[in-house]
Amino acid sequence: MCLLSIVGFCFILYYVVQLCVFYYLDSDLELYLLSKLGKPISTLQGKVVWITGASSGIGRDLAIILATHGVRLCISSRKLPELTKVKQECLTACGGKLHDDDIFVMPMDMLEIESHQKYFDKVVDHFSTVDILVNNAGRSQRAEWNTIQLKVDRELFELDVFAVINLSRIALNYFIENSVKGHIAVTSSVTGLVAFPNSATYTAAKHALHGYFETLQNELFGIDVSIFCPGPTATNFLQECFTNTPGEKFNKPVGSDDKRLTSERCAELYAIALANKTPFSWAGTRPMNFIFYIGCYYPNLRRLLIRFLGIENIDRLRNGRPLKAK
Repeated sequence: MCLLSIVGFCFILYYVVQLCVFYYLDSDLELYLLSKLGKPISTLQGKVVWITGASSGIGRDLAIILATHGVRLCISSRKLPELTKVKQECLTACGGKLHDDDIFVMPMDMLEIESHQKYFDKVVDHFSTVDILVNNAGRSQRAEWNTIQLKVDRELFELDVFAVINLSRIALNYFIENSVKGHIAVTSSVTGLVAFPNSATYTAAKHALHGYFETLQNELFGIDVSIFCPGPTATNFLQECFTNTPGEKFNKPVGSDDKRLTSERCAELYAIALANKTPFSWAGTRPMNFIFYIGCYYPNLRRLLIRFLGIENIDRLRNGRPLKAK
């Protein structure tokens, strides 16, 4: 066998193995390897991590798993009773590594942009520093493209994009002014990789976040920036979704038989990404990861795949449901 044939065979084998791996894993390959060989979550012990949107779902479970490893926390959302409950769950989970003052409950509405500096100062006053800001607050959407009212576009962007950018700029300037090797993370979505149907505004918002934070990664401020993209995850997000009408919520629960990544597993992978300061990571169930991989690295093949599966099946996969036979 000539050298060219060997090289060609190895090239094809590499991509076949890679595609098979992505079909079976629940994260991208880098994050999976880091979960086995990278820095453990415990390396974050003693750090101050501020999580917005921490009263439920991924934010709640991320707070609990970080607390388990002795990470000091500021947890924020609009819902004080739920935050108080999360704090108690964190204190129970930490096994004595944390004390009451190590978990700061701070009710906060992300849309009160003019108050972001005041909120940030409160965290610094409590802990004397901030090491990692996790921008997790936000809402998804379910609506057909042609029916979405422009006010919904504006409201979703205010929450999912502009509020996140404003708070992140405050954090960045704090890191710069105080010579802190800080870390800013943002919870994006696989819709930032592949444009799934019936979520036009949400998809556009996540693409906007990628534009902002990938640019930040390329500017030399001496901080770490992580973009984390969960796939279908078992949380209560569908109840809070925007629709096509201002002020309306989708208000439907996630199906009990939907095939979704558990919120706990998603949070664990998120924590691993934070510990290893990954610039970009995603998580999801089979076969969604395969679609994410294709969508991210092979846009031409992505179009063929979407055409082959059909929009209805893409939407079913996105919602954790099995493919429908054609």
